Amino acid sequence: MLGVHTDDLSIAVTAFFMKATGLWTSKNRAEKWSRDVAAFYTIFTMSLFILLQSTAFIRGGLDFSAFLYSLVSILSVSDGLFKMCVVFVYKKDFLTLVVHLRRQFLESDYDTYERPMVDATKKTCAVFILLLTVFTNMTALSYIVVPLIVSIGRNETDRLLPFSLWEVPFSYTPYYEVTFFVEALLIYQSGICHFCFDNVLCIMNLHVTTQFRILQYRLSNLKSSTVLEDSDTRVPSAAENTHSLFKRYVQQHQTLIAFCNKLEEVFNLMVLSEMLTFSVVICLDGLQVIMATTVAGRRYTFLFFLMTTFVQLLMFTYSCDGLIQESLNVATAVYSSPWTYLPMNKHGKMLRNDVVMVIMRSRIPCCLTAKGFFPISLQTYTKVWSTAASYFTLLRQTMDELESS
Repeated sequence: MLGVHTDDLSIAVTAFFMKATGLWTSKNRAEKWSRDVAAFYTIFTMSLFILLQSTAFIRGGLDFSAFLYSLVSILSVSDGLFKMCVVFVYKKDFLTLVVHLRRQFLESDYDTYERPMVDATKKTCAVFILLLTVFTNMTALSYIVVPLIVSIGRNETDRLLPFSLWEVPFSYTPYYEVTFFVEALLIYQSGICHFCFDNVLCIMNLHVTTQFRILQYRLSNLKSSTVLEDSDTRVPSAAENTHSLFKRYVQQHQTLIAFCNKLEEVFNLMVLSEMLTFSVVICLDGLQVIMATTVAGRRYTFLFFLMTTFVQLLMFTYSCDGLIQESLNVATAVYSSPWTYLPMNKHGKMLRNDVVMVIMRSRIPCCLTAKGFFPISLQTYTKVWSTAASYFTLLRQTMDELESS
């Protein structure tokens, strides 16, 4: 099973945080029990976080700044809880994808040309996963540390919590310390769910993209030991051997398509949720960064939040776009294969017909969609930021009108 004991940094980091959510592979009953406890704890903490933030959202009243502060937290945590529930529903399929990733992609035998491609993909995954993990953890720590720093030297009645609660004396010792610790746990667990599922999706997308690239290399260099370089001298068995090898590569292509279809089945609801919230969250984060808040240092919290969203969206759309492009390029690789050098016997004709079929199938790209509404690509990245800019302009004008009235 995939665990943290691996030389792949992206897998190690992702497995560590996925175990904290309780949705990962297990070797025995004891690990399965610990995963179930972690999953229950994650769902409970995130639900409690949303409940407490909703009360602050309602109590915000006419304070528009507090209203927006609570709204961005509720949207982010709700999105994380939704992703957690989706993966929990498709837990069996999700774990099947994880096991397939290890056995078929990470532990397969590669030649001297293919191995550097896999290693480069591991490095790309490590860069994306580390960036998103670091920025998300910085955001969560900012939510926790900023109120703590601001409260230094203040009276007990004036101390701040990461997010406000009901009108009860939580600012007094020892209630303040206990409440602060509980809220810190809620925030950090919510932060883990905010990025860990995106990490898994990015790793799977990038590795299956590399598998399509490897398939292209194998198809374009399809040769049989019985095919002679002299095109005028062709051994009849060459077509049979080449066709047999070609069928193995077609089966690999079918396996990759099935893997992508399973990815779509498990993650399409999650993709739709993120597409619905990204623009709004980016807008609210940007607004919190530039507006004068009542709590010093809160700008830094939302600056980290904005950078987290930037990396998360880029990682998400980049990996999906690569999947589209490389699955389409299979058609070019098949056409470049040495099928023209084979004789027009039984197997030669069969191979040519199969080449046509593979080209026709490759014209339909593998992709992830927002529940079938639209495919995700790098164009989605620009559209999300454009939409967020429109929301930001409209909301900024609304705030200016409220301030002037």
